Amino acid sequence: MDDSTHTCQYNEEDGSMRMFLRGRPVVLYAPSDHDNLDPGKVAPPPQNKLKLEWVYGYRGKDCRSNLYLLPTGEIVYFVAAVVVLFNVEEQCQRHYTGHTDDVKCIAVHPNKLVIASGQCAGHDRLDARPHVRVWNSVSLATLAVIGAGHMERAVACVTFSRADGGALLACVDDGPDHTISVWEWQRDKHCLAETKCSVDTVVAAEFHPLERNQIVTCGKSHIAFWTLDSSNVLYKRMGVFETRDKPKYVTCLGFNHNGDVISGDSNGNIIVWGRGTNTIQKLVRGVHEGAVFSLCSLKEGGVVTAGGKDGRLVLFDAELNATGMENVIEGHYGGVRVVAEGKGRQLFVGTTRNCILHGDLELGFVPAVLGHVDEVWGLAAHPSLPQFVSAGWDRLLQLWDGLSHSTVWSKDIEERAHCAAWSGDGSVIAVGCANGRWLVYDPHSRDLMAAHQDGTEPIQTIQYSPDNQFVAIGSRDNFIYVYQSDGNGTKYSRIGKCLGHSSYITHLDWSEDSQYLRSNSGDYELLFWNATTCRQVTSPTSLRDAAWATNNCPITFNTVGIWPENADGTDINSCTRSHDERLAATGDDFGKVKLFAYPVTQPKSLCQAYGGHSSHVTCVRFLPDDTRLLSAGGNDAALLQWLVD
Repeated sequence: MDDSTHTCQYNEEDGSMRMFLRGRPVVLYAPSDHDNLDPGKVAPPPQNKLKLEWVYGYRGKDCRSNLYLLPTGEIVYFVAAVVVLFNVEEQCQRHYTGHTDDVKCIAVHPNKLVIASGQCAGHDRLDARPHVRVWNSVSLATLAVIGAGHMERAVACVTFSRADGGALLACVDDGPDHTISVWEWQRDKHCLAETKCSVDTVVAAEFHPLERNQIVTCGKSHIAFWTLDSSNVLYKRMGVFETRDKPKYVTCLGFNHNGDVISGDSNGNIIVWGRGTNTIQKLVRGVHEGAVFSLCSLKEGGVVTAGGKDGRLVLFDAELNATGMENVIEGHYGGVRVVAEGKGRQLFVGTTRNCILHGDLELGFVPAVLGHVDEVWGLAAHPSLPQFVSAGWDRLLQLWDGLSHSTVWSKDIEERAHCAAWSGDGSVIAVGCANGRWLVYDPHSRDLMAAHQDGTEPIQTIQYSPDNQFVAIGSRDNFIYVYQSDGNGTKYSRIGKCLGHSSYITHLDWSEDSQYLRSNSGDYELLFWNATTCRQVTSPTSLRDAAWATNNCPITFNTVGIWPENADGTDINSCTRSHDERLAATGDDFGKVKLFAYPVTQPKSLCQAYGGHSSHVTCVRFLPDDTRLLSAGGNDAALLQWLVD
């Protein structure tokens, strides 16, 4: 059979489906009461759709100029491929989802209504070339798409002109030449000018607030003052430093009320550049220990500077004299990435550990957004409450409430986590770690109840049996370890280990009667086990009618149709079935969350597909009442909550 037409062959006589993944055959047996399949038929998509309801996370780790307050009372920021509009007081979110990959920068138009956001190159090469999208922050309608085909790698900076009412948009890309381009974004999306900006990294670009056609850029060892002349040619003057004050990086830009440019740099210095010049008017040394990451010019004329390393926020008056007023954010939130002015004396602070805090310099700051800082692989929904846990390579275990959209708690578990599971009664949380350890926590006290070590390789998956008597641990070392639990989840004794896979364990399911396990592995096998003896069930037909408590294994008869044609088995990282057994969801390597009608037994099955994550989707899980689906992104460190409509 030609592998490219479709990778399945159905055998009516024994009711088996032969599926090829990367050229390897896997034989899957239908339940004995299953009607004969016509593999040529196409199964329709599910009647349900997903609607993005909440985004947990913020990208402060490696992006700047990414937090603003809008007149609607919403803060605007981004994570993964989503721009989030979040009203902290009213606790409601809206989302702009026009991007196809990581958003890297945003700018707000002087009318405070229109927003520009720039993205990096995506998976889907043509559709996801680096470009800028200009959109209305009230209606979320896209007004213009700019620069596709002009930019390399990613849009690093974007800025609207201010002195002329915002007719122009300037961008700097992340290609080797860091090209700067200026666009008439409303009229025929026309590029007025473009030129090589710098061989060095460019980290910020801002139009001058009072002078027409003037742009300032800064980055590695430079600050540049650009003029767009009447014949639409861009030329620049470089800022002149005295040798001893020349920084490795000019890290941020601002403007005072006279129109002087203010810069912050990696030496912790603040410099005022006289309006219309490229020379230093005033230099304030050593304001911060380490780099200055943000400068915020306040409405009343003062300036707040922020340290990326020291976490300090320092208030200066309009002449850049220290006022003596300062504050420091708690170290576990990271350093300060960006400061945005809120209402009254309020400030919003984005941090280098992906948190957003709000408060003021006198009273201090509390978190509005908490997130993960590194790849998230562990995600598990509570068996009966609308709560879930996430765990990642940042060593954080976090408990979330899906109805109030809040962090219940966050704990540093001092190990890189790879997977998580709740016990059947919700009394404990188990976390599998990258070094072969697995840890059990009490969700109320957050205390460590038990710790065990199985092998030295990452624990890939962990699953409690439906009767709560057993826990199965699938490891990268090709073994499944089975433990008996004392019932309240605090004491565990090892029964044995299941030997038989020739590659690492990827997914596990328990049978409803807690007697059997099934497992998938890195070389696309489906094997069955007697859980209490840890022996392989060598005749898979004997379990063709077994009822399975979950369908987390993507390679099963009931999930044949989730595999795209000529899939290589690594495409699908996670699969899950709704508790009412009407839907299946998958997360794949291309940032997509897909929803199928369950069971997905037709090799050709249509689905609803959703973007939002920008990197591989590592895990998908339904909340216990099936009204919501959760998805975790790997590199993007974001958790998305979808309403099942």
